[in-house]
Amino acid sequence: MTLAKLAAVEAPPLLQNMVGRSPAFMEMARLILKIGECDAPVLIEGETGTGKELASRAIHYLGSRRDLPFIAVNCGAIPDSLVESELFGHHKGAFTDAKESRSGLITQAHGGTLFLDEIETLSAKGQVTLLRFLQDQQYRPLGSKSAEKADVRIITATNVDLEKLVEKGEFRQDLLFRLKILLLELPPLRERHGDVELLAQHYLKQFSAKYGKPAASLQPETITWMNSYAWPGNVRELENLIHREFLLAEGQHISIKCKANRAEHRKSIDRRLAQFVNRNFNTAKATAIEDFEKKYLCNLLSLAHGNVTLAAKMAGKERRALGKLLKKHGIKKNPEAATPS
Repeated sequence: MTLAKLAAVEAPPLLQNMVGRSPAFMEMARLILKIGECDAPVLIEGETGTGKELASRAIHYLGSRRDLPFIAVNCGAIPDSLVESELFGHHKGAFTDAKESRSGLITQAHGGTLFLDEIETLSAKGQVTLLRFLQDQQYRPLGSKSAEKADVRIITATNVDLEKLVEKGEFRQDLLFRLKILLLELPPLRERHGDVELLAQHYLKQFSAKYGKPAASLQPETITWMNSYAWPGNVRELENLIHREFLLAEGQHISIKCKANRAEHRKSIDRRLAQFVNRNFNTAKATAIEDFEKKYLCNLLSLAHGNVTLAAKMAGKERRALGKLLKKHGIKKNPEAATPS
């Protein structure tokens, strides 16, 4: 089910990419429709690849501003020295390179929506500049003697926890209050149970039409793997994978070689720790420490060419203390024989 059908409005083709039927997707769709009816600032939170810009466009085109501009910009691409010029524009001669007047993003988005992606990357100066505009929607282009007013809806997006950045003093709390009047949290693909296959089929149809190639289908084992994969890159990763495999497929049946992702590797038992799992904690800890000390001392003595004084200096320990450790583990001072007995 698409947001366009849910909203029962005529929407641009881009919205057709928002496909899903999982409970998580339907809740997201419900909120997008609700937020689209309002006209207040929105903060969209979600992992990389969850479709934050697509969601912001849906909010814009489902709202009363749909026939007016939608301007998207990545805050990380705005140089700190040009942030006011980028947002508010400038008049000719306002600064050295201002050879002609130029309208800013705020002016370009007048009446419509300004989408600021990766808002967390906005510099301290940029945060103050944006906050000043949000207070009364007035701004002064560089080189201008008078203030101007713009009617702009601000939608911002981030893939980090802005509350934590506030605690660290890296993001203004007063700005966060103004940006977070409405909050939309996009679910990661791994929480959208049942949507992976639906999205994959959707992309296959898209690429078939785009490249004029026959429609392709996914092998059952590939679908099984896709449903169990964690998708750290979310919808964007899935789209890229289907795109590549569709173009490289030999026939009309696509079989993707399944590889465990990093998260799955982390879930598996570390072979280096397997020897300890059948012991109690204290015993396992003592064994691990003893093993570390032996290996460390052997390598240390080898690097010092058997010179205990030099080895002690390298280890940051007193010579006598290091000597006791060597004796404890039965390690000889001869570097060529520096192996635990």
